[in-house]
Amino acid sequence: MNGSVEDKGALQQPATAATTALRPMVYASLFAALMAAGAYMAIPIGPVPIVLQNMFVFLSGLLLGSRWGLASVAVYLLAGVVGLPVFAGGTGGIGRIFGPTGGFLIGYLPVVFLVGRMAERLPRRMVWDVAAMTAGAMVLYACGVAWLAAVTGLSPAKALALGMAPFLPGDALKIAAAALIARAVRPVMNP
Repeated sequence: MNGSVEDKGALQQPATAATTALRPMVYASLFAALMAAGAYMAIPIGPVPIVLQNMFVFLSGLLLGSRWGLASVAVYLLAGVVGLPVFAGGTGGIGRIFGPTGGFLIGYLPVVFLVGRMAERLPRRMVWDVAAMTAGAMVLYACGVAWLAAVTGLSPAKALALGMAPFLPGDALKIAAAALIARAVRPVMNP
């Protein structure tokens, strides 16, 4: 009975407790991998490169929530700290955390938690997703620019000029893209 109704029903079995518990772990792992892939697409423009990984951090918070989004970012950071080449430009190691971009990397933890918490508590509308990611971007800039100034000895104005100003247009585009992606993917991830 190839293609019959009975065959199709057999493929769509109800979710068990085990598959329901496994699903967020798989999604968290997937987003950690996407963050690593986003880091490979790096455009060096100074001490802080342009990367796509922050878009995946935002999406992780929006789609996984604060708890699993935080787990996803923690896995990503742990992989990089132990030396896997998952940071910008295919680099890794604990030295990256203590380098000029370390504040941005560590800043992903409060960012994903904030975006996830806002996504959990606010209505699931694109305007609120954009607001959550914008708030996350502000936290990321605060962490990253402060760390950049501290590590390099730059003045706050120079750190803002190097660590934030060049990234504003691109981050606005990443937030817009992430909002559209979240809108399309949410129904599939949360049937």
